[in-house]
Amino acid sequence: MRDPKFKSDATETKKSGIKNENAVKYGELIILGYNGQLTAGDKRRRRSKFVLWKRDIANGIKRSNHYVVPCPQNSHAVLDKNQHSISYTLSRTEAVIVEYVNDETTDMFQIGRSSDSPIDFVVMDTNAEKNAAAINNLPIADSKKTAAASTISRFACRIICDRNNTSIARLYAAGFDSSRNIFLGEKATKWKDGEEIDALTTNGVLVMHPSGKFHKGNTEPGIWLEVSVCGKLFSLRGSRSAQLKGDMIEDSNNILTDGTLIDLCGATLLWRSAEGLNLSPSREYLKKLIERTNRERPTCPVGLYTLVFPHHSEDHAAAVASSELADIKQQPYAYLQCGHVQGRHAWGLNKDSNSRTCPMCLKVGGIAKLSMGIEASFYVQDKEKPDLYAFNPCGHVATEKTVKFWSNVGIPYGTNGFEAFCPFCAKLLEGYPGYVKLIFN
Repeated sequence: MRDPKFKSDATETKKSGIKNENAVKYGELIILGYNGQLTAGDKRRRRSKFVLWKRDIANGIKRSNHYVVPCPQNSHAVLDKNQHSISYTLSRTEAVIVEYVNDETTDMFQIGRSSDSPIDFVVMDTNAEKNAAAINNLPIADSKKTAAASTISRFACRIICDRNNTSIARLYAAGFDSSRNIFLGEKATKWKDGEEIDALTTNGVLVMHPSGKFHKGNTEPGIWLEVSVCGKLFSLRGSRSAQLKGDMIEDSNNILTDGTLIDLCGATLLWRSAEGLNLSPSREYLKKLIERTNRERPTCPVGLYTLVFPHHSEDHAAAVASSELADIKQQPYAYLQCGHVQGRHAWGLNKDSNSRTCPMCLKVGGIAKLSMGIEASFYVQDKEKPDLYAFNPCGHVATEKTVKFWSNVGIPYGTNGFEAFCPFCAKLLEGYPGYVKLIFN
């Protein structure tokens, strides 16, 4: 029998769309950088998490025939709004049209920046200023002028799920627009392999399969690869939008596994399989971690008052306003050099550098306000009573195996760089190892 601490949270279903108890879940996509919901709140198709349910009527597609035409815009397949097709423009006078037909054995889900109806999950840049700065090699202060220009494609990618074997979900670059077409222009990276034709999108869709079992906590980050329009995997290009494709990877595929990361050049998504979620910590489990810590009554060694972690709540702001933190001095902080947890006080403050000296061990460094990471999908399973750690510099608290996993994951950043960041807020980690073990008095 499954451990009761891992029971699924009923609010998860309510948040992501009400389904009856017999509905079949393929898995969930969660955007890194949001601790349970978008900053402005989850609304319709734009939210921090998207659940892929088995559809009542299959809407999947499969490849049919292909042919060469002089002008794709005038071809029958492109003009027919009931026909799915992909147009590969080779030159001004030649294009390859690949037609797709309905497939009753699969369901299709589309992800992108567009709010058009074909997109099931609307994804915007996680941090527009940060991403604009990285892509354009600008200081963040100078990136506000370019932040509005999103680097996420309007129709970024699609996922095809097998209705008969619900554990199989395949990722493909690019999505179909309102006319059920995908257009790949002359400048798009494309190639022929015998009778087959394939391509990469402008900024690419990257994928990283972890090694080991994500939900078991024995996982390690894998290698980032790029997925093509037809679902083949390739090594990364020299830069994000370079014209020359990488080498084809024969020993990997586009089937999503529990813990797979998908990068859309502006936002990174985590795939959690239905099976993995059933065996992973739930929000109820995280709530008990907070309650356990509060029951131990940690004390500020300077003010000699009890510290209290904010209680788990769907609305964190309401929880703080109404709750145990009526006295703000009870809010716990951590010294990031040593991990000692204390209250907010002025002892040891260096006004010139804003650094602080820990009264317990006299180490000098910054401090961070502590808050629990409550997006349970980001957690990997840990021991029964795990120690608590905090990411540096944001102060988001999680279990040991969770912080160690994410601190080792390089997320695509800019045109060809990788950085580790906190999955709950997307702040870049600082120092080594990017987290600190919390020490309570």
